[in-house]
Amino acid sequence: MHSQTHSPTHGQAATAEPPVGRTALSGLVGNTPLLRVSEPFAPAGRGFWAKLEGFNPGGIKDRPALHMIERARARGELRPGGRIVESTSGTLGLGLALAGMVYGHPVTLVTDPGLEPSMGRLLAAYGAEVTVVSEPHPAGGWQQARRDRVRLLLARHPGSWCPDQYNNPDNVAAYTPLALELGAELGHVDVLVCSVGTGGHSAGVSRVLRQLYPELRMVGVDTVGSTIFGQPAGDRLMRGLGSSIHPRNVAYDRFSEVHWVAPAEAVWTCRRLATSHYATGGWSVGAVALVAGWLARALPADARIVAIFPDGPQRYLGTVYDDDYCAAHGLLDAPPAAEPETVARPDEREVTRWTRCTTVVDPLATATATAGDGDGDGDGDGDGDGDGDEESVAEGEGR
Repeated sequence: MHSQTHSPTHGQAATAEPPVGRTALSGLVGNTPLLRVSEPFAPAGRGFWAKLEGFNPGGIKDRPALHMIERARARGELRPGGRIVESTSGTLGLGLALAGMVYGHPVTLVTDPGLEPSMGRLLAAYGAEVTVVSEPHPAGGWQQARRDRVRLLLARHPGSWCPDQYNNPDNVAAYTPLALELGAELGHVDVLVCSVGTGGHSAGVSRVLRQLYPELRMVGVDTVGSTIFGQPAGDRLMRGLGSSIHPRNVAYDRFSEVHWVAPAEAVWTCRRLATSHYATGGWSVGAVALVAGWLARALPADARIVAIFPDGPQRYLGTVYDDDYCAAHGLLDAPPAAEPETVARPDEREVTRWTRCTTVVDPLATATATAGDGDGDGDGDGDGDGDGDEESVAEGEGR
């Protein structure tokens, strides 16, 4: 007896409904999976939940890119066909390329020589025009150099518009759906761990979760050499988190503590995630997972910890996952310590390895109080957060 394949008649095919699916481009963003991460980062029975934002087409920054463009169009700030011009280290660029395609806008992205060649090619393939600054700003580093170039391009293209992700409140509001997804999926959250770059995703997610769970703790994760939480500016190998200036989207008052992580510590964690959980990402993911694993070991076993993984590993195949690159930068010498060092104040000393501080202050507000100044003119880096970022209520990227 053989099986038969029954095909619809011509008439049936003509009247059949198409399959239901998320076929619209913007419908591909959101509802990303959660993964339980346990051993070897925490003993059996302990662990944390990882929100895998790398399952969005371009990563976590797809959410704010679409939202910022939608709101600017609604207010009339971005006219039909107007050019979008923005500074990015990569991840937001992917989101803006998607938003430009959805809403019909040309996109120009300003980046720097640290952008991975593969990311530059991908952005161009998605139709974005990519321009690279050649020299860092003497005080504000690559971010300020990029922002200066953005201003020149805005003047050159009448009707163009810049999202200004570092200071745009729509960047924060865009993460409301992400927070609601976490609430619906987990029912309760005790600790939120986010990387911090622009400050957007930590501020946006924590604002909503704090309303749902008033006792929520947020843990921020930064990179050594970043000024966001009051450390001196230094050379930063990791991209996607950290900044050499101060993004105003960072919600300092919502952080319970901050951790600074070094590149070698993030690399080790990324690679360990890959071999143990078949899920990983870039610098921000490694830094966030390192901190979330420690919290899972240190807090009571029933603490519900959520870590935001801003992206996947694809753009880091030539850095985080390249043995030659890592060896050349001394990133494979030893695994990280089992726990962080601790400082009482962010300005106690310059940190060079994984370090924790439970005193979180806004450096610009502190400078204003002590010097009677402080212009509040900040921007940030790191699409990973905070990306990251970017991105602050409960915390712990991006990259």
